[in-house]
Amino acid sequence: MEALDKQAIDILTDNDRGGYTIPTAGLYPYQWNWDSAFAALGFSTFDLPRAWQEIETLLTAQWDNGMVPHIVFHQPDEGYFPGPEVWGGKGPIASSGISQPPLVATFARKIFHRDEALGQEKLKAIYPALVKWHRWYMECRAESGVVASTHPWESGRDNAPDWDEASDAIDISNVGEYQRRDTSHVDASMRPTKLDYDRYLSLLYLGRDCGWDEKVIEQTSPFRVADPSLHFTLLRGHRDLAEIGKLLGEDVSEIDGWISTLEEGCKQIWNSEISAFDSVNLRNGKFAGSLSNASFLCWYAGIESPEMVGHLERILGNGHYIVPSYDPAGEKYDAMRYWRGPVWAIMNALIGWGLEEQGHVTLARAVRQQTAGLISNYGFAEYFNPDNGTPAGGGHFTWTAAVWLSWSLSDLAGG
Repeated sequence: MEALDKQAIDILTDNDRGGYTIPTAGLYPYQWNWDSAFAALGFSTFDLPRAWQEIETLLTAQWDNGMVPHIVFHQPDEGYFPGPEVWGGKGPIASSGISQPPLVATFARKIFHRDEALGQEKLKAIYPALVKWHRWYMECRAESGVVASTHPWESGRDNAPDWDEASDAIDISNVGEYQRRDTSHVDASMRPTKLDYDRYLSLLYLGRDCGWDEKVIEQTSPFRVADPSLHFTLLRGHRDLAEIGKLLGEDVSEIDGWISTLEEGCKQIWNSEISAFDSVNLRNGKFAGSLSNASFLCWYAGIESPEMVGHLERILGNGHYIVPSYDPAGEKYDAMRYWRGPVWAIMNALIGWGLEEQGHVTLARAVRQQTAGLISNYGFAEYFNPDNGTPAGGGHFTWTAAVWLSWSLSDLAGG
């Protein structure tokens, strides 16, 4: 265990670029939003000031409207596509024009509990930015009462089957030629397809060409999908933000209202046909029919579901490593292709914390022990094959190292 602890710490320090952390060299050369939240949590196990710095650096990229972008381009990296010149971001630092699952409030609260003396001062400094970001989500993504993704990258689950039906409506005729960078670092069979990427770029160009005007995007984009990953992480984030506000003596009535709205919104993403939380195409009301690892974030958000317990027990009982990003019994299951099957340590950590908090101790332990086993047996990979544990995607990966450090076998609740 000590050797793995050291290896994890070395990965975080190797990927440290002075105030922010990249996910892994080459494949992801910038600061990514939810990756940084995990990096901060990892740093908090051995360097608390550096943990807070990670969050502070991310928030320096916040736009005037409150949005915190999913990529922050702190320094040039020739050849990365799509880079800052493609995105045309409107923030104080070159960035993308979309956000990512909002983990920062929740993780800031976890880090606070590791050192409350330093933490209270840090929370006070970042609290206004967090409120502004969460308000942006409610105003610009939750108009229907459930949190929508406007781009598969915004959900964090780029090529999940959740987006297939909605993506059929995306016009790719004006995308043109481009050179991807990801497939030069990782086998193409582990990544989104060219069609996926064409659609990603079409949505990017739509946002850029309207100056990232949220009203125009809401009214004109063909892609607006109610997303369990965004909905559940924001609901959980609201709960932790409210607790931070109370600690600081702030009025949290606005946040309490957001919590009530999203609790009610959970009903909209419950697909009774598959008895699971599911994505919904808000343009036509169709469910994706996808049981994904995001479906199991319900407990992380404080939402109980006996049916979801049953799904998790079934997958575990069938001999798969848990939690696969898509149900292995589903017709679109692909054990090695990104979010269409593989196990992700970061999602397991969120699911595991939620299970523990909701009293599902045995399942929480199973998720945690399997995650630790995958890492100890196969290394700090970006993701893993749920059939046999084969490591896939990038290696030397920041958030996998952070999960190891912050969610170890001796620390069930994660701090």
